[in-house]
Amino acid sequence: MPPIRPALLSGAAPPRYNAAPFPGGPPMRVLGIETSCDETGVAVYDTAGGLLAHRLYSQIALHAEYGGVVPELASRDHVRKLLPLVTEVLTIAGRPGNRPVDAVAYTAGPGLAGALLVGASTARALALAWDVPAVEVHHMEAHLLAPLLEANPPAFPFLALLVSGGHTQIVDVEGVGQYRLMGESIDDAAGEAFDKTAKLMGLPYPGGPVLAKLAERGDARAYAFPRPMTDRPGFDFSFSGLKTAVLLAINAARDAHGVVPADAQAHIAASFQQAVVDTLVIKCRRALEASGRKDLVVAGGVSANVRLRQSLGEMTAALGARAHYPRFEFCSDNGAMIAFAGAQRLVAGERTDLGIRVRARWPMTELKAPA
Repeated sequence: MPPIRPALLSGAAPPRYNAAPFPGGPPMRVLGIETSCDETGVAVYDTAGGLLAHRLYSQIALHAEYGGVVPELASRDHVRKLLPLVTEVLTIAGRPGNRPVDAVAYTAGPGLAGALLVGASTARALALAWDVPAVEVHHMEAHLLAPLLEANPPAFPFLALLVSGGHTQIVDVEGVGQYRLMGESIDDAAGEAFDKTAKLMGLPYPGGPVLAKLAERGDARAYAFPRPMTDRPGFDFSFSGLKTAVLLAINAARDAHGVVPADAQAHIAASFQQAVVDTLVIKCRRALEASGRKDLVVAGGVSANVRLRQSLGEMTAALGARAHYPRFEFCSDNGAMIAFAGAQRLVAGERTDLGIRVRARWPMTELKAPA
């Protein structure tokens, strides 16, 4: 069985995050549940004391045999793992019992419908059993707010780059639920481009992180891959043409036996990664200059990419701005970001009715600020 991460030993003091008092409202402990895809995340966030506990179970080993996420298997594994994780997190948080939390937050979309239903139905059942309110959470809003869990969070307003396997967006953020989409990918998301390129190269699942690791051994100047849509105004992205350029390079690098030498593979990986990073940096620079914002939040799975962090850090420093990231363990899907995002809305009085609804597709621009 793949390890549950991060490892928190029984009896050990849990790490504390964002211990500053939560603005407004009475103290509230929120249980967060995340099951949108292939990771089961559970956490307890205290608005007065920060994050009390979080656990994450990854299904990577389960799906590796198939080279990608199998939705039915993902849903079944959430069913097996979710309640044991809830029990463990409540024990770590130090408040088991008949009413261990004051509210429950859960991911309602976007994501795999079957996987979302596991988390939503479990969350609603727990809220009913404990007689506490529940609130549905938008998965990408939770990613966007995850850097606010850190010790020196940015203040609203700020600019956000959401970069993951399913989304690449630049969003101007006035406050919770106040989002203006400035640009997005018109085809593949950046994380999707990493995964598909890794598959073209014959790299194992999960391809994106494996490609990034391989890139560390390569020369990013070896191949002059395009920086798509950077030669025209605006903030939109496109990565499908870059993927085609990589395929042509792979085919040209094959030897007489049809094998791409290891050095060539590393150079292709490094050059591809640099092309994606440069594209993201160029667009973010434009957006910062156009909006006048001085804080850039970078969130989503690809925000863990070390080269991206380095390049964005250099760019924002040159502009007199600051880049903010979630810690690496909160870049991927996790329960902590769901509990925190849910707390933002719960403290403002927002509640979700008893109906169990999930949305595989859910534009973040449809969200409204909490009343």
